[in-house]
Amino acid sequence: MTIANLPAIRACRPAWNKGRIVGQKRPLLPKHVWAIRVRLEIAENHRDLALFNLAIDSKLRGCDLVKLKVADVFAAGQVKERASIIQSKTQKPVRFEITEGTRKSLLRWMDEPLMIGSEYLWPGRFHERLHISTRQYARLVRDWVKSIELDPSAYGTHSMRRTKVAQIYRKTGNLRAVQLLLGHTKMDSTVRYLGVELEDALAIAEAVEI
Repeated sequence: MTIANLPAIRACRPAWNKGRIVGQKRPLLPKHVWAIRVRLEIAENHRDLALFNLAIDSKLRGCDLVKLKVADVFAAGQVKERASIIQSKTQKPVRFEITEGTRKSLLRWMDEPLMIGSEYLWPGRFHERLHISTRQYARLVRDWVKSIELDPSAYGTHSMRRTKVAQIYRKTGNLRAVQLLLGHTKMDSTVRYLGVELEDALAIAEAVEI
């Protein structure tokens, strides 16, 4: 007996990305960074201020940032000027600087009662969670961006990672330096990450006279 081929019936679901901005998230501009810092300082939100500052300085992926331990950035009674960790994604080391303002905000945060006896730099608020999750971090970034009236759909945790290197590239045009700071193994990854286009390359070339 022949069985007729019936058309497949599929539920009409809206696309998961309907109404969302997908693709690379924008880096914050210097004026955005300072606006968020001022708001966090006024609110005396020491945890968020330290997290925000270190996210900008370290240029780490969210999964690495939330897992940072106190020992990674603190030694001999003071915050390190430079630190190094092994990246979760590549299993390769990456170094980053910790600027003076970030060191001050970290010291202020580590004086908080919640930090007493904590192994992790960003402890979770529940006993079963040793540190904040990447989802919590993403929500914090969304709150920071909304606090200065930016579109939260255009920014994310990778905005924090891209913010400082975008400025470094804009001022120096040094892709190799950016590659090292991001911990990329291939230059192509850095080029795609920064969104380097032909116009950027031509602008750099035009600035050099021989």
